[in-house]
Amino acid sequence: MKKITTFLLLLATIGLSAQHTISGTFTPAKDYTWLIAYQLKPGTQVYVADTKIEDGKFNLNLPADASPGTYRLVYAVPQEDFNFDVIYSGTEDIELHFNAQDKVTYTKSEENIIATKYFLEINALQQQIIDFYTASSTNKNELASLYKKLATTQVSYENDSKGLLSNHLIVANSPYIAKAYESVYDFVENKKKDYFTHLNFNNPQLQASSFLTDKALNYVFTSLPLQKITKSETETILKQNILKVSEQLNGVSEIFQFQLYYDLWIYAASAKYDNTSDYIYSNYLKDLGISTNNQELIKGIEAHSRLREGAIAPEITWNNDKDSLSTLPASENYLLVFWSSGCSHCLTELPLLHQGLKSFKTVKVLAVGLEDDAVEWKQESAKLSGFTHALALGKWDSKYAEIYNISATPTYFILDKDKRIISSPENYEDVLSYFKK
Repeated sequence: MKKITTFLLLLATIGLSAQHTISGTFTPAKDYTWLIAYQLKPGTQVYVADTKIEDGKFNLNLPADASPGTYRLVYAVPQEDFNFDVIYSGTEDIELHFNAQDKVTYTKSEENIIATKYFLEINALQQQIIDFYTASSTNKNELASLYKKLATTQVSYENDSKGLLSNHLIVANSPYIAKAYESVYDFVENKKKDYFTHLNFNNPQLQASSFLTDKALNYVFTSLPLQKITKSETETILKQNILKVSEQLNGVSEIFQFQLYYDLWIYAASAKYDNTSDYIYSNYLKDLGISTNNQELIKGIEAHSRLREGAIAPEITWNNDKDSLSTLPASENYLLVFWSSGCSHCLTELPLLHQGLKSFKTVKVLAVGLEDDAVEWKQESAKLSGFTHALALGKWDSKYAEIYNISATPTYFILDKDKRIISSPENYEDVLSYFKK
């Protein structure tokens, strides 16, 4: 019996010793109240734990079975904007300080301290080489000295991080080092050719972090010629860069691929590289979305493409298809309003909009009622005689609610004379402000 008790105590001690914490401070203290930890997995993230931030201090207890890897700490919403990553080895506690400038410093954690120091030093050295070329310097000895220091620093950190998770990042981040003096144009070209030499997209440790995605984003959108080029020429090169990234993804899980291409798509769409975002969708995301069961994200992408600025507004018909958006009389501008007679905001805003637009004779309004039936709609729409009205039965399940991705009413779209979308104001005040300009 004594042996059994001793064995159980030993198991308990082992279990306790395996549990670790992430603790530290946030400043200014009043701006932070809660912290959530997720473990990054290839192409996704998994909730792990959460804790309060009280008076700027927090102590996050990780589960005893929390596995080594990269963890994302979220401190505000939207989560994709307010977070930072830490490396958890499974063998040490982590202590850190986070400030309002989004800067993280570590006071305890061999993994994170060495990774932070490495990236600070290696990035500073690479910036010195860029500064050398920016200054149009031709001092070959100076450049050779910079490269020597860069190489020495890289080797030193690779050696010091052996056996650590951070070693995966450090080795993969190995920088381009020229063998001899070269012009700035050769430097840019050779740096681009060398970019993927040390990157292994099949490395599970790298997949379970933001490192590979950040590297892919950087390559696609910054590996561009030094000389000024047109937007069309830029997008041609962006597609070539995406093809190069795709070559690195052979054998990589489709889940990881989907998330990486999705991040590339988000960046391209945000930068209004419409040809590039369409290329990413049609060549990669569309099929991957089906195979990875990401149909909802695909629907969102398709909605964005339909409704982005510059796109011709999708057709709307009413009165048994006798009338349509495309056949509305010519006007300098059009305004689409999606509303409902059962929406209190709509019943407040639309009369004000109706009154405010009376002085704008070059704007035609098509008000689409998303309704369950026509009874209330007939009464309320009659009060807005200056608008053209269309009825879409089925409300949120109606065809036009889906086509125009309507999730709230009222929703507005301003169109130009060719019925291309040029703005999507938040409210009727923004609509009136747009036309006043």
